[in-house]
Amino acid sequence: MGTKISLSRFLRSKDKSFTASNSSTTSINEGSVNGPSVGDLTPEPVLSFPDGIQQLHTCADATVDICFVHGLTGNRTSTWTARGAIEPWIKTLLPGVIDKARILTYGYDAYPLSKSVASSNRLIDHASNLLNDITMNRTNHGSTQRPLIFVAHSLGGLVCKKALLQSRHHPEAPLRDVFNSTKGVIFLGTPHKGAWMAKWGNISATALGLVKSTNTSLLEILETDNQLLESIQVDFVSMVRELRESGRNLEITGFFEELPLRGIGLVVPKDSAQLPGHNSLSIHADHSNMVKFSSAEENGFQRVVGELKRWQLSASVTQNLGFILRDLRIIHDMFGSSQQAVVRRIIQTHVLSESVAHDINRSRK
Repeated sequence: MGTKISLSRFLRSKDKSFTASNSSTTSINEGSVNGPSVGDLTPEPVLSFPDGIQQLHTCADATVDICFVHGLTGNRTSTWTARGAIEPWIKTLLPGVIDKARILTYGYDAYPLSKSVASSNRLIDHASNLLNDITMNRTNHGSTQRPLIFVAHSLGGLVCKKALLQSRHHPEAPLRDVFNSTKGVIFLGTPHKGAWMAKWGNISATALGLVKSTNTSLLEILETDNQLLESIQVDFVSMVRELRESGRNLEITGFFEELPLRGIGLVVPKDSAQLPGHNSLSIHADHSNMVKFSSAEENGFQRVVGELKRWQLSASVTQNLGFILRDLRIIHDMFGSSQQAVVRRIIQTHVLSESVAHDINRSRK
């Protein structure tokens, strides 16, 4: 019983801000589960949950889109806001160290709000919404071909995995562009092992039952549908391997928490937060605070930013070389046979440069 109470306190204490200025929201009625009585004409209080894509920073010559996705009980702004801070570090600190980046944050209802109506969406639905929302946002901003990086906390990592899997073979080209443009994913405290996730989901669902007014359908996946979790992990790992074999390197880094959460312990242990064969780093904080930075001097911030900078540079080099090769091939086709040998030599030189750049990036790992 002690574990349930402690975990319940943790879930209720996290990320209590639910509104954001200039953002789209989903209204949640706060009232009786059975609704108001026939004679009650007084409108019920309404709470707004910020969902969808919110742009926090942009620049005219952006070379990359970075999208942050919160986790269980999270919020698209407060998840990334340190205690005592007014705004999230992804808005106040990140633009100062990573220029030429458009910074986005995505919100979805994964919060056990007391006395509220629970979201009926499952993990697979949140993934589909993420895919569609970011596609629409990038289309509206003319950035569908721009390199894209996801940064996901906890459950948000599972949502990102499923969204990329959906995007890969989507029948509509604009939705496939998300997969084709994704440079990498940073997982922050994301559980990758299905058996352990099922155990975690069971504990969380029990705790949420103390404060949730209706079903906890989002957590039911973690509690009862272990096969879905396993399939997401297996399919994602297979996808990454197939991409690598085809010459495309999808960057992946997993961060794990160093400190236990009071009364609970490590929410996502190191062995579950790691993806075999990929970079793994730690952050000296508990599961909740590992994504809340108050200063650019914090080691956790610098480690996350270090990965983002490296990926942004690599994506820019690859994209620029792609443009050069495209233009050179056009020139090649325009010239007569007497000049094609010269242009062909230039193309071969740039192909070699692209190969060398790829080898350099691999050697840094």
